[in-house]
Amino acid sequence: MIALHQSYKRLSELIGVEAMLKIYNEYRGTQFQYPMRLYDREEVSKLVRKEYDGTNLKELSQKYGYSQRWMKAQLNKLNRDKKE
Repeated sequence: MIALHQSYKRLSELIGVEAMLKIYNEYRGTQFQYPMRLYDREEVSKLVRKEYDGTNLKELSQKYGYSQRWMKAQLNKLNRDKKE
């Protein structure tokens, strides 16, 4: 597909021509701005509370792309909520 616009050409290289055409047909003309974070803050907060085992904060931080400091704050918030 030589005549593709540069944006669509790159997209087709990343995901394939068929998937690119589906995206084009569904969203053509729409401008997208994607957040820097892949995962939703509220959902990550819930997951960290479930997955934290007392030793794996660094791994969870790397997995979800949020700082250990933020994750500690979420865990502390959970502990405060339990006390009330």
